[in-house]
Amino acid sequence: MVDNSTVMESGRCIECGARGIDGHSCYELFGYPLVWEHNNPDLYALHFWLVSCYMIQHPSNYTEEGHRLLVQLFIDAYDHNWDTGYILQRNRELVSKVGKITNPVPSQERTRNSKYWSMTIEDIYTGGEKKAIQHIIKWKERVRGELPS
Repeated sequence: MVDNSTVMESGRCIECGARGIDGHSCYELFGYPLVWEHNNPDLYALHFWLVSCYMIQHPSNYTEEGHRLLVQLFIDAYDHNWDTGYILQRNRELVSKVGKITNPVPSQERTRNSKYWSMTIEDIYTGGEKKAIQHIIKWKERVRGELPS
């Protein structure tokens, strides 16, 4: 698998700090819980949290405005305990107002800043499919704790 969205240096993602495991980059590790979701509706119910935690930790995937909106949506959804349907509705509304949220710059040319998070996709992958739900819940709590109030 060619991975153009993660830059790994010394075995770690330069954006989030996750270790590459089993020969997989950070981005490739992210693919595993996306597959696991298809086997478990309860895990799939956490899809927004899985994706947003990963994307918040990889801001180079977004325009500055797109990343700012994602962070604000995450904070609002977490702080107000929004249900998934409402989160997705708010996301559609925000994206329609902004237009392009994904970074148009080719991956190899993007600016990436290092920030080592206390929990990353590495923890979801190493916990495995059986512990994915509890680990994603913990991950969203950790990410929220590391974002501004």
